[in-house]
Amino acid sequence: MTELPTAISDAEQRFQWIYQSLRTRIVLLDYEPGARLSEEQLAEEFKVSRTPIRRVLNRLEVEGLLEIRHGAGNFVTELSMPELLEVFQLRMELVRLMDVLTPKAATHQLIQRLSTLQAACLEIAANPKPKRRFAELNVEVFTAFMSLVGNQPLREILEQLFYRTARMWPYLLDEENVRYEVQIFHAEIGEVLRLLANNTYPSFGHLYRCHLAMACQRLASMQTTGV
Repeated sequence: MTELPTAISDAEQRFQWIYQSLRTRIVLLDYEPGARLSEEQLAEEFKVSRTPIRRVLNRLEVEGLLEIRHGAGNFVTELSMPELLEVFQLRMELVRLMDVLTPKAATHQLIQRLSTLQAACLEIAANPKPKRRFAELNVEVFTAFMSLVGNQPLREILEQLFYRTARMWPYLLDEENVRYEVQIFHAEIGEVLRLLANNTYPSFGHLYRCHLAMACQRLASMQTTGV
C-alpha cells in the first residue's frame, strides 16, 4: 500500500507564511477595516507571483476577514457588532466539544507557557502600545489553548471563528478599558492554570465557555462606540 506523503511542500509553507502574516496584520489592525489590499504590492513584498497571493486572499474572504469586490479590489471587512456577537455565541457552544472530542491532557510545557503569558499581562500597562500588546497576548493565549484540542476539524473551526472576533479588542478598547481587560485576562488565565494543574471540575471547555460568555457581555456593552 502506497503511503501518502507527509512533508509540506515549499509552496505550501510559503502559502501558510503569507496567509498567517496577513491574518495577523488584520487582527492587529495593521490593516484597518475598509483598507484595500493590493495583489501587486503584496506579491512584490513577499517575493512571489500574484497566484499564491490571490489564493491567500480568497481564503481570507472565506473566513470573513476580507471582501473581494470584482473590478474594485480586495478590502478588509468592516466590523459589525451584531454579526461578531453571533460568532462569539457560536464559539461559546463549540468550545464545550473540547471536552468530548479526543481532548488532550495539559503538558508541563503548556502550563509553563500559560504561566509566562499570565505574567506578561502585568507588563502590558508599561508597554508603549498597550492595546496592540493585549491583542497579541490574546492570540498567544488562544494558540496555547488550542494545544488541548485533539480533534483537527474542531480546532480548525475554532481558529477560524477566533480570528473573526479577535480584532474587536484593539478596535474597541480605549486605554482605560485595556487596563480593566488585562486584569480580567490575568485572572482568567489563573483559573485555567488551577484547573489544568489539579484536573478538577469544571472541565476546561466549560470554563472556557464561561470566559467567552463574560467577554461577549463586555463587548456588547461597548456598542456605544457606533460599531
